[in-house]
Amino acid sequence: MLSVKQAETIIFDLVQPLDREMDTEVVDLLAANGRILAAAVTSELDFPHWDNSAMDGYAVRYADVAGCSAEQPALLEIVEEIPAGYQPQRSLEPGQASRILTGAIMPDGADTVVMQEVTRREENRVFILASPEPQAFVRHRASFYQAGTPLLTAGIILNAPEIAILAAAQCSELPVYRRPRVAILSTGDELVTPDQPLKPGQIVDSNQYALAALVAQSGGEPLMLGIVPDEPEVLKDAIAQAVSSADMVLSSGGVSVGDYDYVDEILAQLGAEIHLRAVAVKPGKPLTVATFSNNQNPVLYFGLPGNPVSSLVSFWRFVQPAIKKLAGLAAGWEPVFMEARSRHDLHSDGKRETYLWGKLHLVNGVYEFQKAGGSHSSGNLINLAQTNGLAVLRVGQASIKAGEPVQVLQIN
Repeated sequence: MLSVKQAETIIFDLVQPLDREMDTEVVDLLAANGRILAAAVTSELDFPHWDNSAMDGYAVRYADVAGCSAEQPALLEIVEEIPAGYQPQRSLEPGQASRILTGAIMPDGADTVVMQEVTRREENRVFILASPEPQAFVRHRASFYQAGTPLLTAGIILNAPEIAILAAAQCSELPVYRRPRVAILSTGDELVTPDQPLKPGQIVDSNQYALAALVAQSGGEPLMLGIVPDEPEVLKDAIAQAVSSADMVLSSGGVSVGDYDYVDEILAQLGAEIHLRAVAVKPGKPLTVATFSNNQNPVLYFGLPGNPVSSLVSFWRFVQPAIKKLAGLAAGWEPVFMEARSRHDLHSDGKRETYLWGKLHLVNGVYEFQKAGGSHSSGNLINLAQTNGLAVLRVGQASIKAGEPVQVLQIN
């Protein structure tokens, strides 16, 4: 049985990101939200596009206003008014100023803007009542970005700020990675769908829906293949179909050591290379990871535990980062841990790396971890609601007292 760190290293090394040439599509700007950029973007525009004013006030020559004050104001002639979107028509000569509004183009000859709060206007004249700094309130052309240089790099998620930048750069279409296809199937004769009435001994297949939601949140395209009974030939056909149609396969159940747990045996029959079968983690000890290399793109297979909490914890710890890396995310796909102060005593047997679910709260600039109430059984799905963190007790760490620091894996 491998440690969590050993399993993490094996899994993440197995993930090969989608191909930048073969696995991309061109989308318009509105469809790019949440997608991963597949190629670097440059622009032919400088930002700002021209020297412009950062303030409502007056464009002046600094030499005309240096050293002025309320007692000895500089008196300038107003020769033009320049609103945003207007091309200045006059160049400033000594002793002249232009009324200018925020975002408007600076006129030739001007090098400084005086904000209107330190001026007094009388008809076509303006009194400058305080000396500004040289080049005050001037946003110079290309000071934010120079045309032809990299604007956005490949492998980043396109969220609102990036969409705004692309719109400003007039990039109406752009290449993004396609979403990885992730096939999901549940194994077990005891499982039924949510719309079926329960008979004695049956269980609703919640894993299928939870995993589909998590795959979508992670940037993948879930392919829900439904429930597969504990019949080796049927299961073999279902896994073969999943492998042929997806970039990654997730199955839940059938990876323990019970009489009806056939997944590992079937994977071997289908030619998969099995890299690990169990991890020293609680919940989630049974975890099969295999690869199929007979396709053009290797397919990564995760056999997750059937218990719902074990399945979700295994996903958050190992599968979610793998999907993000597979999807082409260049950085930030790794699990995110943070330090928090525990509000409760936390306990484990110290034999396996243990995860306790709960909620992170920010209190006076310090994160606190509140353990979810109720049983922390791998079969108790109910108290996972509204959780956003998993407190970690390492191997050999049997307890963490209330008030002590604890490492928390961010989820949701």
